[in-house]
Formats: sequence, structure tokens, C-alpha cells
Amino acid sequence: MANETFIGWMTFIQQYMESALERLLPSADCAPHKLHEAMRYATLEGGKRVRPLLVFAAGELVGAEQDNLARIGAALEMIHAYSLVHDDMPCMDDDVLRRGKPTCHIAYDEATALLVGDALQTRAFELIAQAMPGIAAASQMEMVRALAHASGHAGMAGGQAIDLASVGQPLTLPELEFMHMLKTGALIRAAVMMGAMAGRELNAQEKEALDAFAKRIGLAFQVVDDILDCEADTATLGKTAGKDAAHDKPTYVSLLGLAEAKRMAKDLHDQAFAALEGFGPQADRLKQLADYIVARSF
Repeated sequence: MANETFIGWMTFIQQYMESALERLLPSADCAPHKLHEAMRYATLEGGKRVRPLLVFAAGELVGAEQDNLARIGAALEMIHAYSLVHDDMPCMDDDVLRRGKPTCHIAYDEATALLVGDALQTRAFELIAQAMPGIAAASQMEMVRALAHASGHAGMAGGQAIDLASVGQPLTLPELEFMHMLKTGALIRAAVMMGAMAGRELNAQEKEALDAFAKRIGLAFQVVDDILDCEADTATLGKTAGKDAAHDKPTYVSLLGLAEAKRMAKDLHDQAFAALEGFGPQADRLKQLADYIVARSF
């Protein structure tokens, strides 16, 4: 895939991941049928698959096996899907549209949506804990730790708690950055680093450079999300546009203004590129993904 265009590569990985998720999620034919059907509803046929794409791009740096990267990507995507299911519930952001279709609690019910999130989270860890050919047990344990850290109180869940507590409250730029480094950035950072754990061992300098890239592109992803929430429509986004403003949530646009938020996204993109300089052409997929994340329209 090294000589393939970025769009061709991205499309292949997205389709490959869809097949992997279909295989790795429990079948709706197995009991409890409703729970399994809802898990598949919330995870399949939608989303950009940015986290699995980052796993595969980082895996190219270390010569990782494709099947192992798919398992890691599926685990991350299940964590992400669970977070969206819970985020959309009435006790959180109370939304009715996700990925262009009714949210899980609308399509099913609130209790089922709650259990879907629980089951997707635990299935993700089950996938990472299973043996992967060619990956040492110590590396797998590090992946489990990385995923747990990125998902929990010091990562996504902690960022979500800060987000909920910040509704209607003014935040400084450092406070907003800290919230999003946890809420959105932690799982993106984990995707890059876990993909890199699946192949040859990186030296300390390489790990530091890759982590610097991951931090900056994770933050850029959220800045662009805030810009799109302001500029794009509901049909394009596949979720309710203008939701953050309607809920009086602090965003990069509300804090900095639209032009300054766009400038911040570009600066983070440039810093992410600079962090990868030492890797040469092997980092081209990661750079292309950085371009995609910052230039995307949904």
C-alpha cells in the first residue's frame, strides 16, 4: 500500500476496518439479541474511522502486521463508539442524531444505550488482551495500559466530566486545551502510540517525536470540530450542527473567534509535521492524515 494514493489507502483501510468490526462485534443472532444488535448499530456503517487510520499509519513506521493493526483499531473504535452512545444520552448532551441516523437511545431505548456503551468498552479490552502473533506479551500489556489511561479519568472520561462542568462557564485557553487533550486528544494519541507498539521497537527519541505529533494532531482535531460545528450544516456533519453554541459550551471559536481558531488549527498542523521530520518518507501516511484531519469538511 506504500505507493497507493492517500484516498485509495484511506478507502481500503476504512473498508478493511468495517469488515474487521463486523467480524469482531458479537452477532445479532446470539443472545442477548437486542444488545448485540444495538452494539452493531452504534458501531458499524458510519464514522470516518480516524483512530484506526492513525493506528495503520503509525504501524507503517514499525512494519506491523495488518491483522494486528485491525484488532487494535477495532478496540479503539469500540471505545470511541461507546463514548458517542453515552455522550448522546439525555443525561449528557441529549442529542437525537449521530452519523446521519437516530442516536442509539432513540433507535432503541436509554437502558439499552447504557448497556451498549458498557459492552463496547469491555469488548475493546477483551480484543486487546487476546494474543496477537508477533507481539510480545509485555507490549500487549502496555497497549492495555495505554487504552485504559486514554479512556478513563485521566483521559476521555475525565475530559467529558470537565466539559459537562464547564457549560455556561468561561474557560481560559489553557483550560480549554487541557479539557480537550483529555476528552478528544487522549484516544487519538493512544491510536498513534498503540499502532507504533505493534512492530519494531522505537527508540526514546522516536517515541517522543511520535507522541509530540499525536498530541498536536489530537488537539487540532478538536479545534476543527469546533470550527465545523459553527460553519457546517447538520446534513454534512451527520450530527446536530450548532449544538455547542446552543448548549452554551466553551469552544475554540467562542473563545478565540473563527479566524483565530482556524489559525490555531494550521499552527498545530505545522507543529505536527515538524515532529515527524526525523522519520522521513515512512511518516508520509501520518502527514497525509494530518492534512485530512485539518482540511476535512465533516
